Amino acid sequence: MNGVMAELAKEHPHASFVKLEAEAVPEVSEKYEISSVPTFLFFKNSQKIDRLDGAHAPELTKKVQRHASSGSFPPSTNEHLKEDLNLRLKKLIHAAPCMLFMKGTPQEPRCGFSKQMVEILQKHNIQFSSFDIFSDEEVRQGLKTYSNWPTYPQLYVSGELVGGLDIIKELEASEELDTICPKAPKLEERLKVLTNKASVMLFMKGNKQEAKCGFSKQILEILNSTGVEYETFDILEDEEVRQGLKTYSNWPTYPQLYVKGDLVGGLDIVKELKENGELLPVLRGEN
Repeated sequence: MNGVMAELAKEHPHASFVKLEAEAVPEVSEKYEISSVPTFLFFKNSQKIDRLDGAHAPELTKKVQRHASSGSFPPSTNEHLKEDLNLRLKKLIHAAPCMLFMKGTPQEPRCGFSKQMVEILQKHNIQFSSFDIFSDEEVRQGLKTYSNWPTYPQLYVSGELVGGLDIIKELEASEELDTICPKAPKLEERLKVLTNKASVMLFMKGNKQEAKCGFSKQILEILNSTGVEYETFDILEDEEVRQGLKTYSNWPTYPQLYVKGDLVGGLDIVKELKENGELLPVLRGEN
């Protein structure tokens, strides 16, 4: 979906596209009830006006085009007052504890300096979110004045400018970088949080709206028939989780169903529980 987002950003330069890691901003995820990744939220004047759950490129394109054509997105650069821009920039630099303003995305950096910055942050296991300045010329130019820093990338921690690539390299050399930037949780800690995210958690290929393998589709049908609420995680969107959960749970295949953080099993186990009349009590945590 990163490629789709990049193309939409080019087609709609007056709309701001911001990518956040759900795990990095749990308060945002909780506020907007983010239960699957990716989730796309649409805002106008700081108010949420629409959302899309799941990786549905055609539907995302339709929604962006509809809101853009209806004037939902902010007007062009010339129509913004300076104080409005400063307020917007302040919100952006506070969007996550560690925010990187760069050319491109961490997956596809579009300049050597941005690529080096991402490599350093990832090497030190630093948890960060990013903003592609190519997606918004107003932010690209305005942030230079706002921060009094003329070049990119720019790294912010808790809303305060740390600096560009040279500063980050100096902090790395002096071993200060690890004390300034928030660390990403270790994989085992992250998996524990994910498996306990909801009382019933299903790790699958795809999401509730669109299963991407036959086994995942079957287990969705079974769970939906019980009437029990559950949340899903699309393992195709996160290779680290996809591989790590196999070791964490000692279960080599997907889908995987968890209740209160404990592994129930895969499709065959769920089928057996259903046939024996034990599935509902298990999902309710009664067994």
